[in-house]
Amino acid sequence: MDALYPRLLVRDFPASVEFYRGVLATLFGVEPVKVVPEASYANWDLDGQAGLVLFGRSMIAGTVGTGELAAEVPAQDRSMLVFKVDEVDAAVKVFTQYGGTVVAEAQDRPRWGPNLRTAHLRDPEGNLLELQSY
Repeated sequence: MDALYPRLLVRDFPASVEFYRGVLATLFGVEPVKVVPEASYANWDLDGQAGLVLFGRSMIAGTVGTGELAAEVPAQDRSMLVFKVDEVDAAVKVFTQYGGTVVAEAQDRPRWGPNLRTAHLRDPEGNLLELQSY
């Protein structure tokens, strides 16, 4: 049973699928379990458990009755996906190859933790991502 996993609600489902398909396969050897374009749904599992799910934002808005609300509201980030990687600098190249945008260059973060190195990016939907190694 999948106890807890991230589900990103995305506007551009095809672009998001291609981004995560590329980075997850290249860095972790993980392929999607299923991609259902007509349902705007895709999921990737790790060790038999849901690791990441993409779901079309308009699909869930219609389901929960928020379809009439504005799709975009300027605000601080409210969530972030964190990827533990072997080498942050190499992973940044993979993420940007598939359409990620760097917002904070790779750097050591000794105040955050011993031997911690991070970089921050945005996926094609603007979701904040952290790459970290320690």
